[in-house]
Amino acid sequence: MRKFLIVGLGNIGLEYENTRHNVGFDILNNLAISNDCSWEIKKLAAYCTFKKKGRQFVLIKPSTFMNRSGKAVRHWALKEKIPLENILVLTDELHLPFGTIRIKSKGSPAGHNGLKDIQSELNTPNYARLRFGIGPETKPFDQVKFVLDSWTTEETQKLQERIKHCSEAVVSFGLQGIQNTMNNFNGK
Repeated sequence: MRKFLIVGLGNIGLEYENTRHNVGFDILNNLAISNDCSWEIKKLAAYCTFKKKGRQFVLIKPSTFMNRSGKAVRHWALKEKIPLENILVLTDELHLPFGTIRIKSKGSPAGHNGLKDIQSELNTPNYARLRFGIGPETKPFDQVKFVLDSWTTEETQKLQERIKHCSEAVVSFGLQGIQNTMNNFNGK
C-alpha cells in the first residue's frame, strides 16, 4: 500500500485556533472528520490515518510551533517510510488572494519560516506544498499581526467551502499524482 504524509502547518494552543496562520491544521481537521479518523497525540505531532482506494494517508499536525515543524516532518517521514515525493505540506500564503490555492511539487520557502525549517530538516526543497491564500485586497502594514489574527466574518462565510476544496486536492494528490492535482486545482 502506498503511503502519503500530509502535513498541516499551524501553531498549537487555543490562542491560535481560527487564525489565518493555522489553515493547514483546519484542512487536516476537515480531512479527519470527513474520513472518520481520530487524532492521537504521538511523538512531535497529532496523528491520524485513513485509507482510500489502496492508499494510506498519514496526517500530522506538528506539536512544535510552526517555525520548528521540520523535525516532526522528518521524524514521521522516516518512521512511516514515506518517500519525499509522497509528502504534501499544507500552509497559508499571504501573497495569494483569500481562498486561492497553489500546489507545487517543489520550491523555495518564499520567506515562510515553517517551510524553511522543513527544507532544512529534509535537506531539500523537493517536497510538494499546497499554499492556501490568506491575502487581503490591500497589503497589511503588520504582516505578523495579520496572519495571527482571526478570520473576518466575510472570510469565515467562505472558509468551509474553500477548506473542503483543499481536502479534495489532498486526496487527489494521493490518488492522481501531483501533476494532475496541479492541473485540476491550481488557482481555483
